[in-house]
Amino acid sequence: MIVRATIQYFDGCPSWEDARSNLEAAALEVGTDLDVSLQRVETDQDAERLRFVGSPTILLDGRDPFAGAGAPPALACRVYATPNGLAGSPTVAQIVAVLRASQVHTTN
Repeated sequence: MIVRATIQYFDGCPSWEDARSNLEAAALEVGTDLDVSLQRVETDQDAERLRFVGSPTILLDGRDPFAGAGAPPALACRVYATPNGLAGSPTVAQIVAVLRASQVHTTN
C-alpha cells in the first residue's frame, strides 16, 4: 500500500523536519510505502485556502488525521498532544496508529 503524504509547513517553524522523520519511521514500522511531498504555506491567504491549521500539518491521502474540531487556519506553529505532553510533531507511535487504522479502512 502506498500512502500519499504531504507535510505542510511554513518557513521559521522547524518542527516539520521532526514530523517527516517520525512519519518515515512510522511507515517503516508498519510496512507502508510513502510518497512524501512538502508544501510550503507562505501567506495567511494560503493558510485560509488550504485550511492549514499550523506547521507542521501532516496530510495522509489528503486528510489530516490529527485535525481538531474548530481549529482555525493560521500561519503558526502547531502543537500536538502526545503521551509526553505538547510537542511540535506527533510521535512515531501516534503516526503508526493512524497508518494502521487507515490500512483497516482500505481493506474493508
